[in-house]
Amino acid sequence: MHAFQFQTTKSILCEVGATAKIGELMAQMGCKKIAFVTDKMILELGLAQASLDGLKAAGVDVHIIDDVVADPPESMILTAVEEAKSQGVDGVVSVGGGSSLDTAKLIAVLVGSDQPISEMYGIGLVRDDRLPLVLAPTTAGTGSEVTPISIVTTGTNEKKGVVSPQLLPDWAILDAELTVGLPAHVTAATGIDAMVHAIEAYTSKFKKNIVSDTLARQALELLGQNIHTACTNGEDRAARSNMLLGSMLAGMAFANAPVAAVHALAYPLGGHFHVPHGLSNALVLPYVLDFNMSEAADTYAEIAPLIFPELAGKSIKHACDGMVEGFKAMGPQLGMQSKLAEVGVNHNHLPMLAEDAMKQTRLLVNNPREMTYEAALEIYTQAL
Repeated sequence: MHAFQFQTTKSILCEVGATAKIGELMAQMGCKKIAFVTDKMILELGLAQASLDGLKAAGVDVHIIDDVVADPPESMILTAVEEAKSQGVDGVVSVGGGSSLDTAKLIAVLVGSDQPISEMYGIGLVRDDRLPLVLAPTTAGTGSEVTPISIVTTGTNEKKGVVSPQLLPDWAILDAELTVGLPAHVTAATGIDAMVHAIEAYTSKFKKNIVSDTLARQALELLGQNIHTACTNGEDRAARSNMLLGSMLAGMAFANAPVAAVHALAYPLGGHFHVPHGLSNALVLPYVLDFNMSEAADTYAEIAPLIFPELAGKSIKHACDGMVEGFKAMGPQLGMQSKLAEVGVNHNHLPMLAEDAMKQTRLLVNNPREMTYEAALEIYTQAL
């Protein structure tokens, strides 16, 4: 067995209604006033109320930062950091989607540091420790609650990542109540995003290991068995809990065996066209899988039946082809767009997208097959 290292979030609480306990957890960590990072929709829907009530009951003051937007811009994050500093917060909580959680991680690091964010982009470059941090996802997709990663949109519409163990929170809270009633197309897109995390972790070129493999396989089984139920019956708390758990396990896997070309080609779609991240992944996934087949067919065949049980016992070629076709069909089945043209992309945009994808060297190095500009352009063309 080759040597590897594995890191993840220190503590996890998985329980329906668990966000009511966040105040108690923050008080136990000595926090007196926290920044509560979310977006306006989460507040309007009442999804943050249980955690806010719990914080009040525990005697923890709250300053709400609710201007988080998708694909969080660097300028927004820095404004939030200054706001948190001016309020004298000593801890950070986030209840929200991946963008809110990623923003909260960076606030927790930047509030007590004089290191500029520009020096943090990359792997292992954060110098200082962070404030106490608790994260509760409202979608089953990003796995951000167990990853040491925050994705930021810079002023040039390019996505960059801060990857450092300081970004792992003290607690990840999995509360299925937060995802009940989530629209089917959002449930589908975030669920496929989580599947991509597991698939790319399972085929990651350099850091794939027995722990990440085990987590990825379990994640795909949970996600594959529950995504249709979660999309068609949003009130099914068992399915919702299983999706959250699958997303978290996939997050643990890819945090240690990093993602690759699917994400590299998805990021420019978010940066330029503001396509939600899960949908961006879903749109390019089948075509990247097909491109990788010459190098990854054996591993794809191992996991294909976990997602599509009807592929069990099939030959490697049939299992791989079945997985590609299965993902092509899954989007429309679950009410999602299935082509780039449906999200505003046309042929004239493809060279720009391919150029930007090739800048994602942090991700592309992990792909089982070397990605080129020409290959990226062809993948986008197939996905159009």
